[in-house]
Amino acid sequence: MSEPVSDGPSRPTGPDRRLIGWMAGLAGVVLAVDQLTKYWAVSALSGRDPIEVIGELIQLRLLYNSGAAFSIGTDLTGLLTLVVVVVVGVVIRVSAKLGSRGWAVAFGLLLGGAFGNLVDRLFREPGFPEGHVVDFIDYAGFFVGNVADIAITAAAVAIALLTLKGIGVDGRRHHGDDKPEQ
Repeated sequence: MSEPVSDGPSRPTGPDRRLIGWMAGLAGVVLAVDQLTKYWAVSALSGRDPIEVIGELIQLRLLYNSGAAFSIGTDLTGLLTLVVVVVVGVVIRVSAKLGSRGWAVAFGLLLGGAFGNLVDRLFREPGFPEGHVVDFIDYAGFFVGNVADIAITAAAVAIALLTLKGIGVDGRRHHGDDKPEQ
């Protein structure tokens, strides 16, 4: 009996459980750091003037945001909560094909940031599911955000770069050769 002929190493068809573990671990770290810094911001910045970190370029200023980035959609808090839940569900579903370290990092950052702001929407005043997100990092008065926002932005950049490089969630290059990401 002869062995089947192979053209080279095959990729597993299922998710790489190690990568899913890294993704989940990173999401947990981002969520924990986000919530701890928000707890600190509420306790240390309530009722006080902004603290200059780098002059007026970066300040610490406590705000409660009912909307999305740049306070867009302040009257749509419930809808924004639903959108975040859908995004989290889609990312979790797509991660079943995870075979790329880059995508594991991007998804971990995105999930951690999404969960960080979702926790605020679900458990902060004025109440479920319309809680206001704690923002406290003021970027020259242009934008006030938090650690979750930083993670979401980093995830968006990573996703754009991975897409431009043609690296799929499964780790395969979709432009040119079909070699897995190294």
